[in-house]
Amino acid sequence: MKNCFQKMQKDYESERIFMINLEKFKGVFPAFPACYDEKGNISPERSKMLARYCLEKGAKGVYLTGSSGEFVYQTVEERKQVIRAVTEEVGGKMTIIAHVGACATDDAVELASYAAQCGVDAISSVPPFYFAQPEYGVMEYWNAMIDAAKLPFILYNIPGTTGVSISFDIFKKMLENPYVIGIKNTSLPVMDIMRFKACGEDNCVVFNGPDEQFVAGRLMGADSGIGSTYLVMLDLYLKADEYIRQGDFVNAAEIQKVMTTTTLKIIQKHGHLLSGLKYLLHLQGMEIGSVRRPLVPVNDQDKKELNEIAEEIREATMRWCGKIPGKV
Repeated sequence: MKNCFQKMQKDYESERIFMINLEKFKGVFPAFPACYDEKGNISPERSKMLARYCLEKGAKGVYLTGSSGEFVYQTVEERKQVIRAVTEEVGGKMTIIAHVGACATDDAVELASYAAQCGVDAISSVPPFYFAQPEYGVMEYWNAMIDAAKLPFILYNIPGTTGVSISFDIFKKMLENPYVIGIKNTSLPVMDIMRFKACGEDNCVVFNGPDEQFVAGRLMGADSGIGSTYLVMLDLYLKADEYIRQGDFVNAAEIQKVMTTTTLKIIQKHGHLLSGLKYLLHLQGMEIGSVRRPLVPVNDQDKKELNEIAEEIREATMRWCGKIPGKV
């Protein structure tokens, strides 16, 4: 695959032709959480363990060092550790997308170049945040990463955390760059999925972001999904995806009810959503540490309620998939 990509890149540079197999980006992509050791440091071993779990369960791929990966609380070197660990473990066996966005363009470019060296399948980035940027400034930021990596690129729209909404016009303009293949959209109006898809139609991939609307987003045109809660309910998301592909939207919607209800219960805890998810993974046999401050860890009351949620996930997974969630 690497030789094939190099050949296609050469064709692009000489003839302005560039072809990418979009099928490898269609499916269920867990948003990879930060895996820490007992001292709160990045754990390559735990990252590899979790990557193997995703592969063995049948996920299409993983999305690294994004929001769920706590990228805003990590150094460039720490993010490199995650990218290196996961590509060493499952590179070439599943699709790996590395989010390389950072506050400083130089850091993002360094990460993009490193991710390409490690052999990821694509890179992705939020728009520049904190300071407002003109449209041309946003495009320059993304294009700098693309130039450094020469890999398929996926925009990441998550206005609820960045405070920046990617417009349909800027997405259309970015699609003129042959390396740009799609967008991960985590805005809440499900109609946005349809409008982003219309920008590129079959020549782009749209990833549904909000877990609560995985099925609805797919019906509105999303090709794939990337989400934080996928890991704790991976069998259910894979089953819902299967039903969608079969055209069985009734059963897909029934599973979505379970996933949405569970997600909302986790969000309503004292601890941050990510800390709740990590505790659920602990209950499913996967130790990846807690969250970094200022994210709030779960408290004792949270744990009691999350134990009940874990049982609900277990019962739903047994009902719909005939499996026990987590590592067995």
